[in-house]
Amino acid sequence: MEAMLQIANRLRVLRAERNITQEELAAAIGVTRVTISCIERGEYRPSIELAFRLARFFGTTIENVFFVEETQ
Repeated sequence: MEAMLQIANRLRVLRAERNITQEELAAAIGVTRVTISCIERGEYRPSIELAFRLARFFGTTIENVFFVEETQ
């Protein structure tokens, strides 16, 4: 049986490293604070465009923000 892919992210860590709130991040990239919160909790998978905006905001790659956790 093929393993399911779980998309995880480092948004909370990246925000903490820069000491910014969900509200500040949301305003900077043009989404709501609720969107940021849902992404951080893994309840929402962002579009590729939003993933790029997040990565660019943090000056890193998409792969450094989002990664795959394999589950059985």
